[in-house]
Amino acid sequence: MRIAIIGAGISSITIAQNLKKDATVSIFEKSKSVGGRMAFRRSTPYEFDHGAQFFTAKGTIFKNFIKPLIKENIIKRWDARFAEFIDNKILRTISWNAEYPHYVGTPGMNSIAEYLSTELSIKLNTKVNKVVHNANNWELFDDDSNNLGKFDWVISTAPAIQSAEILPVYFKYHKDLLDRKMVGCFSLMLGFKKPISLLWDVALIRNADISWISINSSKPDRGNSFSMLINSTNAWAEDHLSDDSQSVISYLQKETTRIIGHDTGNADHVSLKAWHYANISKQTKSDLLIDYDNKLASCGDWITQGRIENAFEAGFLMAQEINKIIK
Repeated sequence: MRIAIIGAGISSITIAQNLKKDATVSIFEKSKSVGGRMAFRRSTPYEFDHGAQFFTAKGTIFKNFIKPLIKENIIKRWDARFAEFIDNKILRTISWNAEYPHYVGTPGMNSIAEYLSTELSIKLNTKVNKVVHNANNWELFDDDSNNLGKFDWVISTAPAIQSAEILPVYFKYHKDLLDRKMVGCFSLMLGFKKPISLLWDVALIRNADISWISINSSKPDRGNSFSMLINSTNAWAEDHLSDDSQSVISYLQKETTRIIGHDTGNADHVSLKAWHYANISKQTKSDLLIDYDNKLASCGDWITQGRIENAFEAGFLMAQEINKIIK
């Protein structure tokens, strides 16, 4: 049994890990690295987790899954000083601790995906553009119309709208993919030669166009250079995704300065990432999108809600169902 998986995020890697004993699994990823939105960027001497900031573990299956990664120091607890803002005023502060642990990958969020994918067959820098059915097989083609191989099953873990563009329209759940409305986000990365003195490491911000600020360098096993990650709200991003990068940077930097009460205009490093499909509201329908007749499927964190545990669960449950068929 030959299975192609499109995308190399946590859902994809979880599926592959749980199917590799009974099938030949090939993963195709358009980016230069694995992890999806568990993204990490280094601009020496600064480091940024510019996608997912942290994660928690609620379910027993996910807790058991991360235990060995914690033992191997791939995952560590982040005991951050947390602040909640209403616009530019601090409402409350607490310290994260072992009572309700918040985790990060080390030395970067993508370290988790890298660790889990070491023995998997993954082709990076390969964007699947088209999936075509020929005889009893599915054939995948990249942007240059190169044939990527023949497969019995194709599973897309790309964001819902991208999966709808890749998979044929007669995929049983094609309309479901189109109905999953994901929203964007900007991630602004700032690095400073001198640390900014703050009473918190992470801040949730309400009633502003910025929703989150974290001092990335406060996370375990990061470098000493002071790095700050700022997320816009989804609503502001949706209105400005077509704006030029410099105007977005300028506005978000000024908003950050206004909210934290410290000048960020003297940043030594400034960069921006626009996430077009960053998040999704909690979904009322969380059925697995498996088309058994056509041997097509699609899943991701967007099946339920855009969190790392949701991404793992989606992949784990899908692998369980497909395993019933291929064994």
